[in-house]
Amino acid sequence: MATRNLVEKLSSIDAHLRLLAPKKVSEDDKLVEYDALLLDRFLDILQALHGEDLKETVQECYELAAEYERKFDQQKLDELGNVLMNLDAGDSIVLAKSFSHMLNLANLAEEVQIAYRRRIKKLKKGDFVDENSATTESDLEETLKRLVGDLNKSPAEVFDALKSQTVDLVLTAHPTQSVRRPLLQKHGRIRNCLAQLNEKDITPDDKQELDEALQREIQAAFRTDEIRRTPPTPQDEMRAGMSYFHETIWKGVPKFLRRVDTALKNIGINERVPYNAPLIQFSSWMGGDRDGNPRVTPEVTRDVCLLARLMAANMYYSQIEDLMFELSMWRCTEELRQRSQELHASTKKDNKHYIEFWKKVPPSEPYRVVLGDVRDKLYNTRERARHLLSQGHSDIPEDATFTNVEEFLEPLELCYRSLCACGDRTIAEGSLLDFLRQVSTFGLSLVRLDIRQESDRHTDVLDAITTYLGIGSYREWSEEKRQEWLLSELTGKRPLIPHDFPQTEEIKDVLDTLHVIAELPSDNFGAYIISMATSPSDVLAVELLQRECHVKKPLRVVPLFEKLADLEAAPAAVARLFSIDWYINRINGKQEVMIGYSDSGKDAGRFSAAWQLYKSQAELVKVAKEYGVKLTMFHGRGGTVGRGGGPTHLAILSQPPDTIHGSLRVTVQGEVIEQSFGEEHLCFRTLQRFTAATLEHGMHPPVSPKPEWAALMDEMAVIATEEYRSIVFKEPRFVEYFRLATPELEYGRMNIGSRPSKRKPSGGIESLRAIPWIFAWTQTRFHLPVWLGFGAAFKHVIEKDVRNIHMLHEMYNGWPFFRVTLDLVEMVFAKGDPGIAALYDKLLVSEDLWSFGEKLRANYEETKKLLLQVAGHKDLLEGDPYLKQRLRLRDAYITTLNVLQAYTLKRIRDPNYHVQCRPHLSKEIMESSKPANELVKLNPTSEYPPGLEDTLILTMKGIAAGMQNTG
Repeated sequence: MATRNLVEKLSSIDAHLRLLAPKKVSEDDKLVEYDALLLDRFLDILQALHGEDLKETVQECYELAAEYERKFDQQKLDELGNVLMNLDAGDSIVLAKSFSHMLNLANLAEEVQIAYRRRIKKLKKGDFVDENSATTESDLEETLKRLVGDLNKSPAEVFDALKSQTVDLVLTAHPTQSVRRPLLQKHGRIRNCLAQLNEKDITPDDKQELDEALQREIQAAFRTDEIRRTPPTPQDEMRAGMSYFHETIWKGVPKFLRRVDTALKNIGINERVPYNAPLIQFSSWMGGDRDGNPRVTPEVTRDVCLLARLMAANMYYSQIEDLMFELSMWRCTEELRQRSQELHASTKKDNKHYIEFWKKVPPSEPYRVVLGDVRDKLYNTRERARHLLSQGHSDIPEDATFTNVEEFLEPLELCYRSLCACGDRTIAEGSLLDFLRQVSTFGLSLVRLDIRQESDRHTDVLDAITTYLGIGSYREWSEEKRQEWLLSELTGKRPLIPHDFPQTEEIKDVLDTLHVIAELPSDNFGAYIISMATSPSDVLAVELLQRECHVKKPLRVVPLFEKLADLEAAPAAVARLFSIDWYINRINGKQEVMIGYSDSGKDAGRFSAAWQLYKSQAELVKVAKEYGVKLTMFHGRGGTVGRGGGPTHLAILSQPPDTIHGSLRVTVQGEVIEQSFGEEHLCFRTLQRFTAATLEHGMHPPVSPKPEWAALMDEMAVIATEEYRSIVFKEPRFVEYFRLATPELEYGRMNIGSRPSKRKPSGGIESLRAIPWIFAWTQTRFHLPVWLGFGAAFKHVIEKDVRNIHMLHEMYNGWPFFRVTLDLVEMVFAKGDPGIAALYDKLLVSEDLWSFGEKLRANYEETKKLLLQVAGHKDLLEGDPYLKQRLRLRDAYITTLNVLQAYTLKRIRDPNYHVQCRPHLSKEIMESSKPANELVKLNPTSEYPPGLEDTLILTMKGIAAGMQNTG
């Protein structure tokens, strides 16, 4: 049968394994097919590299894990443990690497399937509403049609709203991205091969070549060391983040904006979005976020700013010659001809360092003459940034470079106007328009760097100054006295900091950072964010320090409210700030406030944090309206649900009314950067989701909760916080249990970020950062910070009055915020497995704590049951078969890694465990030619017996890939 499908044709995997795989969900579902093809190719490679025995062991582990997943039979986990414990050091690493690799391949299969389904839907002109739970998409074209067709907005209204809105995506400085860059690039090529294999017009020769390329890339990825052997520096993080601009974002933005033009045309707007409309902006914390990270120094900040300028100039420079080739016309306006003649007359010599257009361009090609001058300045801009970065100085004078974006845009706009005036608008709206849009979006700095610092560090500086001047201790002054003194200094003329002022390292660091801001061009920087901000003096302190350090164009100062109590107090604190006349005159009617999802969740649990974030935003907007200030909310969301993550469009559409208002800033966390921008299609989808959801929220705000709904939420939040804190902070056994039952203590070995995992080296849960806190629970698939508190809250209100269950149903069906909050927790339950957590307990937790673990697991089951009852669902994810299938496909892989991780942790923590003793790198291992033993040699300095540390790290990375979350 020539029409046998790809799975049957290419399959070599045991037939039993095929039966264990999930079935198709719909006709356009190719996920199982893609996954089988990649798995098949990988197992062939594994056999070729490591022999049939190891391939069979991998298959046996998969089967045992799949059987466990079908019936949740704990005995299968014990059998799986026995298989894994009989592997030697090298084979153990290969097995962990294999399952981690298979999960990365499953992720790629899923991404290609999502792109394929969307393409099919587009061709069928279908809508996107069938996935009605936590994965509903925001498609821009559909959103525009819905606003005009269903919600009676005029096309002109939609156009006005769209061209004046701004979405600022902020790439954060502590990437939890656990996959190394060389692997990400190989994954991109695997994704492309898989997508092309499915194209309809593919020839047999193309198919064969693609299949060979697929095998090559899978093998290359498997042969690459997944483990970072040294922690990344902030500069490494910056380079990794910036690589996405080079790979997808740079070209993705103009491509997306063209699609916006097309979508507008389809609702009757025959005008393009202006090239200077700030639809999408990019910022970064990489090298600017010094909160608790001593490795981010003033020198690092200077380096990353210069590096970003160098990258931007390089990318513009690589495109300008293409533009010179394209704009070969002779006909132009008098204004352009005059400029061209002036430039031609002033050009003295040939430019031999250029490959193209190195001779003087003739005056009959005026556009090329003007663009040639742009090229010269870009060349100098790039070289000056390179010199400053490498040597600290440059001989290239600043006036031979572009110093601000207006100067860069001016000759390009001149060309654009001239083409339009001469009847060549269609040419103007080609590559030149794309280039103009890139310049408007990325400027000369590529991204704007935010600076983040703790409020206490500013207090330390001012306290040292006032003490030195003999006027008292700033730290001990009341808030009123602090404000009075700060305002008198801000309105005075005399300098505050004496020349001979003695500085500690910490004080010097704060002031030198501000000197770097003063020294570099102002377009390098975005906001100055103050973490742990509680009062107006925290903001005024930064305003004063900027002035004292001669920052010519002061950065906007943004207070960040993170903990539950700070969020509650935020509206009053901002109102006090707005009541200061000097400050209101300074901000020119605009203020940004950042709200932190991570620490609020760690402080009070997800339920109470989500509700307080909602209430605080609504209150902050009221305060801003009262003072005539336009407020921009900056959402500090994590990648995981525990840290405020989840599908973007849903998060936006569930915000309170009037809180976005066409202006949104949001963090894009490390592990989400790859999911958002790792590939052209993903980049397009991300830009589309943010733009469409922001527009829809502004033009069709979600409903406000009924007063009785808000009252019930208040009541539930009190109970949820109480339960969460009674276990996490007040239960004396909790910290010991947490450290034993999860890989929290071993987290630092992953080397995935430059920041220390703790704010203080010693200390309990309070000092632990939110990322490792969530990471540890995600690894064991117990997700405690996400669900703890929900069950107690629901149980309390339902037992108090049985009619409350009807109100909860009504809230779920009628209030986007409540629905999204519950849907995300339901999705986390679908990823969870208390049986796996029980295995960690059995192996790692002391017997006297077993009952505590059992109590938590009983709470987990009760919470899940109550959540389903409130949502009106019989089964988890019943409304989203696609997501359910995608999660099921991963389960057996993740389970194997969980079992291997639990047993490896046991071996690491208990040297006497298991009869098979593993000595340190023996002569036998060092001289062995067995391929697997080569992997053991990659880590010769481990403090543990051979193979254990690498096996553990690989299981962590694999589980993170499978859960699609680290922290």
